Amino acid sequence: MTDFPKKSEAIPIGVDAMGTDSGPEALVAGAARALKTGVRAAIVFFGDEAVLRPFVARHAELAGAAIEHCPGVVAMTDKPMHVLRRGRDTSMWKAVEAQKQGRVRAVVSGGNTGALMAVARMQLGMIAGVDRPAVTALWPTTQGRTVVLDVGANVEASEHELVSFAIMGEAFFRALTGKKKPTVGLLNVGAEELKGHELIRAAARVLKEADPDMAFKGFVEGNDISQGTVDVVVTDGFTGNIALKSAEGAARLVGGWMKEALTASLLAKVGSLLMMRDLKKLKQRIDPSSVNGGVFLGVNGVVVKSHGGADEHGVAAAISMAANLVGKGFRKEVAETAALVFQRAGKALEAAE
Repeated sequence: MTDFPKKSEAIPIGVDAMGTDSGPEALVAGAARALKTGVRAAIVFFGDEAVLRPFVARHAELAGAAIEHCPGVVAMTDKPMHVLRRGRDTSMWKAVEAQKQGRVRAVVSGGNTGALMAVARMQLGMIAGVDRPAVTALWPTTQGRTVVLDVGANVEASEHELVSFAIMGEAFFRALTGKKKPTVGLLNVGAEELKGHELIRAAARVLKEADPDMAFKGFVEGNDISQGTVDVVVTDGFTGNIALKSAEGAARLVGGWMKEALTASLLAKVGSLLMMRDLKKLKQRIDPSSVNGGVFLGVNGVVVKSHGGADEHGVAAAISMAANLVGKGFRKEVAETAALVFQRAGKALEAAE
């Protein structure tokens, strides 16, 4: 068993360093960048030690990092059930297992999303009152950041699940920002009460009637996300994932157009040099990597999914997110709120019948 590093005030964070599109080098470099930028973490890498050791040795910031050797790797094509049955020697399994055992406080992985969700559910369990987990995305907006969930864990979501997503999203945003009363909206095809299918209208009724403490603003549309109309946008994983990938693609398209325009002529190049400082700030704001890190809300632990192709900046953002969430206590808040809301909703349904 590896002796994990003991660093004053540092949070032990497990990094599943294998099975990503970008390779282990980006994961290691991202961990080093996170420490360099001030994240108080004791990094524990899980993966093939012979592969990881040379990458770790390149970074002075990782001098105290530990590597726990894991011979197995979860491939992007692996089915979740296959991993649950035969993947217990993999870096993903061992990283989550270390959190279950209390040896790390959070896990960051850029591997197979479905497998990571299944492993986290099996080993860490679910928060009381929550049936299914949801993946979050931090969305850049004109107001700062909006949390969107679910963005990929559930292709479909029932009325009960949409309500629990709203409760989790509210608690998550509060833990992340300190805002006492985050605003919440359900993503729909229109803001009017009669728009959308019955399932989403039913979820809206529950949130209005059974959770009076929530700052629920009703329905929001797709363009409201980037405008920051509400702090938390709730939807099913199918819709959320399409919206997220569309936004990432649009950001990269605009970034490419800007690069073309700023290098199209000598005059444009001179102008871009004069504006270099402001352009760097703009690039950071629209770069999807700056908000990389989807939290698996609902599981009884802190598990952050990094984009499989994230560069070191994106990995550092995911590790920073994980460190920020440790010890915030939002899981207890979710359990207590869910119990109260569904109890109220059940009584209202009995009264109506």
